[in-house]
Amino acid sequence: MSAPGAAPRTGRPHAVWALPGVLFFAFFAVAPMVLAFLLSFTEWNGLGDPRPVGLANWRRLLDDPRLTQSLWLTVLLTVVSWAFQTVVALLLGVWAAGRQRNRAILSAVFFVPFLLSSTAIALLFYALLDPNFGIVQKDTLGSSSGAFLAIVFVGGWQFIPFHTLIYQGGARQIPPVLYQAAAIDGAGRYRRFVSVTLPQLRHTVTTSSVLMVVGSLTYFETVLILTQGGPGTDTAILPYLMYEAGFKSYDFGYASAIASFLVAAATALSLLLVRLSGFGAMRSVREGM
Repeated sequence: MSAPGAAPRTGRPHAVWALPGVLFFAFFAVAPMVLAFLLSFTEWNGLGDPRPVGLANWRRLLDDPRLTQSLWLTVLLTVVSWAFQTVVALLLGVWAAGRQRNRAILSAVFFVPFLLSSTAIALLFYALLDPNFGIVQKDTLGSSSGAFLAIVFVGGWQFIPFHTLIYQGGARQIPPVLYQAAAIDGAGRYRRFVSVTLPQLRHTVTTSSVLMVVGSLTYFETVLILTQGGPGTDTAILPYLMYEAGFKSYDFGYASAIASFLVAAATALSLLLVRLSGFGAMRSVREGM
């Protein structure tokens, strides 16, 4: 018991409070990944019992001529989407960090696309890009470059608001004294952005980038509805290749091998980003504070 008149002690929350979240993550994330990994060593068409085949699916994955193209398209989509979304979201987030009322209203409007489902957005843009009835009187989805850029734009239109919100929160945490000191030194708006805002948002960029990379590697609905991997196989990224193997060819063992490969690639890239950025060390960027 605490002494009379003493302030009540507040310790760390008990580990039991994390139990619901841990169980949810284990049941809906870890367990499916483990089952998919085990299924990758079997042959199964969705009926009956899976038949063990050892490393046959993994050898087939490495020998699949479509893997190189799909892997290249996936990497290209990830890099282009990251560059497009990061630049726009960063600029919008820093702008929205202002306290003016009009910025708050516009920030709320900008966030609306993120509230819509990926399927609804893909269907909307599929209608808008229809060469006969859409607003663009050109077969954009019929060309390789047009289809790829359409996927990048639609993905950015949906997810830029979310990353804008992340950058807005990060920009509002920057101490105003840093801007005041820069202004005293004669720094203009551009110099303050480069020398103060960007260094202070370094960890925010890392967080946003990890989410973008993982999201781009698992991008699927928009590709399925907009292009169906076409024209030809020019937008058949790895998640779509997994869909074809599992739900068109009913080869769930091979589809599980592709899924396991995607999980491993996304995890490795995320850890690499955290490692290279120094985010894991949690070093402070508030120099002089």
